[in-house]
Amino acid sequence: MSSAERAAGILCPLFALRARGDWGIGEIGHLPAFCRWLADAGHRVLQLLPIFETSAGERSPYAALTAFALDPIYLSLDAVEDFAAAGGEAALGAALESARAGGDIAYDAVRAAKRRALEVAFAHFVATEWEGGSVRAEAFRRFRVAESAWLDDYALFRALRERRGGREWTAWEPPLRDRLAGALAEARAALARACLFHEYVQWVAAEQWAAARREATALGVHLVGDLAFMLSADSADVWARQEEFARDVSLGAPPDAFSQGGQDWGLPVYRWEVMARNDHAWLRARVARAAALFAAVRLDHVVGFYRQFVIPSAGPRHFVPAEEAEQLALGERLLGVVRAAAGAAGVTGEDLGVVPDFVRRSLAALAIPGYRVLRWERDGDVFRDPAGFPPLSVATSGTHDTSALAVWWEEEVGADGRRALAAVPSFGRLGGAEAAFTPAVHEALLDGLYGAGSALVVLPFPDAYGGRERINLPGTVGPPNWGYRVPWTVEDLCGSAGAALQGRLRALAARHGRAPG
Repeated sequence: MSSAERAAGILCPLFALRARGDWGIGEIGHLPAFCRWLADAGHRVLQLLPIFETSAGERSPYAALTAFALDPIYLSLDAVEDFAAAGGEAALGAALESARAGGDIAYDAVRAAKRRALEVAFAHFVATEWEGGSVRAEAFRRFRVAESAWLDDYALFRALRERRGGREWTAWEPPLRDRLAGALAEARAALARACLFHEYVQWVAAEQWAAARREATALGVHLVGDLAFMLSADSADVWARQEEFARDVSLGAPPDAFSQGGQDWGLPVYRWEVMARNDHAWLRARVARAAALFAAVRLDHVVGFYRQFVIPSAGPRHFVPAEEAEQLALGERLLGVVRAAAGAAGVTGEDLGVVPDFVRRSLAALAIPGYRVLRWERDGDVFRDPAGFPPLSVATSGTHDTSALAVWWEEEVGADGRRALAAVPSFGRLGGAEAAFTPAVHEALLDGLYGAGSALVVLPFPDAYGGRERINLPGTVGPPNWGYRVPWTVEDLCGSAGAALQGRLRALAARHGRAPG
């Protein structure tokens, strides 16, 4: 799909999908059915949130402990032949019931159940395949060699971290903390089986992801990944490349619509000048990995490539670099690296929040689409008409950080805002509409948005069906954040339960030249 084609898509986190008999969270194996429903709805893009592994106790996908390894929490264990051969779900008992309990995602319980299942599967694989040198064992060996550039450090990091009760690597004994060659060699030998386990899990994940992507591609659906700007300080990558990250300061965001006082994300800061010494090898590898997984990549917090908002332990918060000319030069150089590493994969930039005009001009010059979020596209009290949005943009009703469209209409935009939106030609059908989010209001809002000049329109899934669910509330932690789940199973969506919604979306896409063919 070229950037000039008009298309429509849905934003839905992988964790939000449901299937009959699932383990309490969306899984890789649920993607093909959802993509089949999406394709039949005339939509060609599925935008996901980050799918890289996070640590136990963490709910946000934006605080990963690796920039390369897929999160085992998304594995479809019923499709792992080693698990089935070792007894399948019967081997788990109460652990699986805990994972499935409740409407919210019980992350810790799900992670524990899947970890136990993977241990069972791995033991069976080692005994029946690995030690005998089977065809599958050889395929695993080839995977280990092909992905060794990131897999070796990741597996050792995971094994060391688990052996130390989950303690952060900065609290490990100095030889391992500081990565002394002798200590690393001893650890690899002592933890060989534990490392092999983590490598096996990533091999299984790679096989499942490749199969799901092949099916999505065959259906004409493009999977779009989300590349979080930064990852956790307690991550395999920061441990392996300590000199490339500043950990005595914190990354954050200046005051914006989400937070009047700004945000302190508690994440490390890139030392771009150090990364430049090896031609940004890590950044290139990270983007290339994403490009191997997805048809296109959304760059989270794209303004961070131009300037980072640095929060020291003492002293004023500030941007690095400080001057606009330096920021522009840095951003365009780094995004040049990103584009080169992405190859044929598309790249979009999440340019929301406090983003200076020169950054948006730069993105346009680099042909990297930015975002047009309906509720924020205003000149004072006047809404901009989506029909005038530039083709090189992604139009959307909201993001994973905003309230649902229904909540915005009824509780946030206000009577004056509703009248102002109805005054926009694309939303003329809203004239006289009251605060109630009726089907007619919903249809008028989506119709105006799908008529946008933007080449791509993407709806958060709750906005597609008029739900009120929220994926995340910035600045807060714990449930219900990141606990959203689709109201229907993928089986029900593909049956009669999803037919009406599918028809409405297909009609919208076709009416505005966004449906295939």
